[in-house]
Amino acid sequence: MLIDPKETATVASTAAAAPRQKLRLGDVLVQQALISPEQLQQALEVQRGTGKRLGRLLVEAGIVTEEAVAHGLARQLRVPVVNLKSFPLKSETVRLLSESPARRHRAIVLEDKGEHLLVGFVDPLDIVAYDELTRILKRPVRVAVVPESQLPPVLDRHYRRTEEISGLAKALEKDVGDAVDFGALEASVGQEGAPVVRLLQSVFEDALQVGASDVHLEPQETGLLIRSRIDGILQTQTTADKRIAAALAQRLKLMAGLDISEKRLPQDGRFSLRLKERTVDVRLSTLPSQYGESVVMRLLGQGDSVRRLDEIGMPQPMLLRFKEILGRSSGMVLVTGPTGSGKTTTLYAALAELDAEQHKIITVEDPIEYRLPGLTQVQVNDKIELSFARVLRATLRQDPDVILVGEMRDPETAEIGLRGAITGHLVLSTLHTRDAISTPFRLLDMGAPPYMVASSLQAVIAQRLVRMNCENCAEPHVATAQEAGWLSALGGPAAAAERTLRGRGCSACNGTGYSGRIGVYEMLEMDPALAQAATASDPGTFSALAGEKLRGRTMAHHALALVRAGRTSVAESMRLANDFEA
Repeated sequence: MLIDPKETATVASTAAAAPRQKLRLGDVLVQQALISPEQLQQALEVQRGTGKRLGRLLVEAGIVTEEAVAHGLARQLRVPVVNLKSFPLKSETVRLLSESPARRHRAIVLEDKGEHLLVGFVDPLDIVAYDELTRILKRPVRVAVVPESQLPPVLDRHYRRTEEISGLAKALEKDVGDAVDFGALEASVGQEGAPVVRLLQSVFEDALQVGASDVHLEPQETGLLIRSRIDGILQTQTTADKRIAAALAQRLKLMAGLDISEKRLPQDGRFSLRLKERTVDVRLSTLPSQYGESVVMRLLGQGDSVRRLDEIGMPQPMLLRFKEILGRSSGMVLVTGPTGSGKTTTLYAALAELDAEQHKIITVEDPIEYRLPGLTQVQVNDKIELSFARVLRATLRQDPDVILVGEMRDPETAEIGLRGAITGHLVLSTLHTRDAISTPFRLLDMGAPPYMVASSLQAVIAQRLVRMNCENCAEPHVATAQEAGWLSALGGPAAAAERTLRGRGCSACNGTGYSGRIGVYEMLEMDPALAQAATASDPGTFSALAGEKLRGRTMAHHALALVRAGRTSVAESMRLANDFEA
């Protein structure tokens, strides 16, 4: 899509070749009256001291916007400005230019017009870059201008390191093939700079580049499948020879300090990586499978900012009640949902609401996912018998006001947490249940005394994450018969005719139609009637009372509200409906 269609009727007809005269960005911006000569001189003085690009300095100083710079250059050179957020890029076209020159010259191939290529430049005045790309592409090049901040994320999406990972996988295949015994392979795996090390480095960098939460290495009959989970959905990165699976698993075990000789039993571990000036904690799990060890890695970014409760998408009435509950001095609040549903994010958003200067807050986790100042944070370690239960018992002797327990994993932890909630502490934790109504009876199934559950449990929040419509390609969507039935069941007959949105797929969302995720929530507050039903261990009465209390305020109803607001699609809400609807 062209940002300024008035100036450029079509990309093909107006995209001109690069200027052969030597122009400077500062002079162009002054000629276009976007900056004054005095501002240019001041920026040039700063540039001499910092070495930064002039355009970036002017934008950072607030003298001119990035869009104004792009439009000014386009007017001067009579070329189009292209909005990469909505332009229909094709990966095969983008990859006509390899990643290294694209990043070095800040350029991207936008369209293949047959007789020429349309190439977007951040700096279309760079004649050296134009000549170099013309030589590499071996085709006539016509120029367009692209905003600087839009280019890096687009390059990250289209250059997924697939070729690099495939090449390193083939190099590792050769290493594995040349290793005549286990000792030779083990020596190779342990060498820094060996193909196995460089392959894993590329896999992790690719995962970080696309915002993946997990990386899966899955040996199959026909090969090793390498996949990443992005916005909750697994996407295949590449398939390699399954012979390299053992070398990758062995190297990862070395990094996590696990037993590399044990391949028959599951193992769990963790390690840290430094990637692109970020420290990433990796939680590792291995599982023996038919064709080798399956390895799954959860990526946790150290130093990631903790979101506030107002930012996680919780409905306003629920948010206000939750904040009131957090103001209590005792009781237990549980956040439930499956793995990867955002439970820890919600708990830390809750902690961020509390005043750490006036409260003693202790967290017991495995692993510590966020680091907050003013908190005492403890990481359990089963290898030295530093279990949740053992740490929690010691925590109660540390005079805490608020205790966060990463997960209620076993009966002992659950009972100690409930006892702490009864004896004057606010206890926050997570539990794996389908919805809020079933949570108290999950505690009872774990062996917790009914009176403790009834007297200490204050509220249960159940949640899931749904993918949000891509803002760049969301468009009106006519509901299918099945979607109309779902809408009618939740919102009444008129809901089926309401306007909904769905992303059609574009370069910004990698063709999925979705970008990012948002939570859907329900909260069940305990009252005397519910407490009595829990004490009597009467699931029927409890479910009936709780269902009436949650009428119109379930996760499904929250998902419907997001659909009506255009934040997500009906199809995405229905995808999770079977999981959180009774």
